[in-house]
Amino acid sequence: MKTFLVIFLVLFLLSSCSRTVYIVRHAEKVATGDTTVKMNAADPPLSESGKVRAYVLRDELQGKKIKHIFSTGTLRTVSTAEPLVQSIGVNVELYNTRDSLDHLIEKLRSLKGNALVVGHSNTVDDIVNKLTGEKKIPADLKDFEYDNLYKVMFRGKKIVFEQTKYGYPSNPE
Repeated sequence: MKTFLVIFLVLFLLSSCSRTVYIVRHAEKVATGDTTVKMNAADPPLSESGKVRAYVLRDELQGKKIKHIFSTGTLRTVSTAEPLVQSIGVNVELYNTRDSLDHLIEKLRSLKGNALVVGHSNTVDDIVNKLTGEKKIPADLKDFEYDNLYKVMFRGKKIVFEQTKYGYPSNPE
């Protein structure tokens, strides 16, 4: 009986120290040359494919007990998170990429509960690499890469990295 209690306590403590940060690039955006959509060229909305991908992301993460959602303030990143926000009722917390990402990383490391971070092709690699303390993603994402789902799992003091795909494959443009 004592052995069972000790094992249960150890598993409980390990699971309470476990959390996952999911990192994605925003979904596909409308091409800046698209004249069918009225938009600010510096802040384009999601394309129809991007809207579908945002819903696929929601479906992928809906059961993952997300407690925190972080996004830059651009229309495409907020729109990527929006279906999940509506589904689970967690508000988006904006972060600023013009500032150092160190503040975001510090916050992500101190959180209790799982989180989603929606970034950009030139920040996703920095977020993953800083969170893991290792160079897991060698460079900025390619312009056509939208289907990567990066997971940084904190298991006590151990950090585990995993890269998977979600939704339909991205196509080189």
